[in-house]
Amino acid sequence: MSEKSPAAPKSPLSRAADRTRATEQSQQHPLNPSSEIHGHSLSDLVGLRRLGVHVLRIPPGKESFVFHSHQLEEEWMYVLSGRGIAEVGDEQHELGPGDFLGFATPSVGHHLRNPFSEDLVYISGGERREMEVADFPRHNKRMIRVGRNVSLCPIDQLETFTIPEGND
Repeated sequence: MSEKSPAAPKSPLSRAADRTRATEQSQQHPLNPSSEIHGHSLSDLVGLRRLGVHVLRIPPGKESFVFHSHQLEEEWMYVLSGRGIAEVGDEQHELGPGDFLGFATPSVGHHLRNPFSEDLVYISGGERREMEVADFPRHNKRMIRVGRNVSLCPIDQLETFTIPEGND
């Protein structure tokens, strides 16, 4: 998520009762038709700009976004209820209440899915830098985000070079 300039909050306190009356936000990743997430951005409700914190819910049979890795923004997840499968690199781990995932950068590829019969509810958070680079290796795509502008490029068509040391 990018650094935002939300409207000034009425309070630094967001009450659970107020969120239960509010409509959930919903998202789907454009590269994954099985992606479906619902929830609330706690950080937006209280005006945080450099940090994203969200209470999210993945319905049964759905997935978070798409298998990806981050180059700049660290990310974490803490399971509140339900069960899910976390893909981390080449491994799969069943998750349940109290389990925590943290991805330092550059991160290993990761993804969350819910093949079970109840909602997977978790808190997710991370940095909101002005720029982020993320890879979607199963789709051969690299995302480059500057502010709210996002570009997707084929990884195998990127022209890269290394700057020799001492030429900074």
